Amino acid sequence: MKKYIIIAVLLLLVGWVVYSNINQNKGVTNSEVGTKVGTKKGDTAPDFTLKTSDGKTVKLSDYRGKKVILNFWASWCGPCRAEIPDMAKFYEANKDKGIVILGVNLTSAERTPGSVPQFLKDYNISYPVLMDETGEVGDRKYGVTAIPTTYILDSNGKITEVITGPMTYKAMETVTKNIP
Repeated sequence: MKKYIIIAVLLLLVGWVVYSNINQNKGVTNSEVGTKVGTKKGDTAPDFTLKTSDGKTVKLSDYRGKKVILNFWASWCGPCRAEIPDMAKFYEANKDKGIVILGVNLTSAERTPGSVPQFLKDYNISYPVLMDETGEVGDRKYGVTAIPTTYILDSNGKITEVITGPMTYKAMETVTKNIP
């Protein structure tokens, strides 16, 4: 009898470990839209709160209902500098059409963080620029390893595309054209 009790307890423990590992690997579910929160195509983009370059606090989820181009960049990055004029032009042409660009400056990776405001002026950036001063969003939540990296989000915050490298105006038109 003692032998059967030990076997039953061991089976329960093994079952519990297997069950725990399966649930641990499922990821977090966003009950609002019923999808996994993550950084891959099809996931709901992780929400975050950052300050804009002019000191306002915003959350990514504040932009639900709009298509979002979420662009991670730094001022010293050549490809980032190459795409910014097209981003600024695209933003101006589409900001009244339910499309927003959110630039996330990887401030923690900037060589001279204090130069970012002047950089924004020099490049005539009128779209909101969020300052990731600690790397919490770019490094930890999104795991950005190359810049520029851009996430295209539908109006529900779901990732429809992930693009590494600079985008052109035409590419922005293409990726935002058919998303809800």
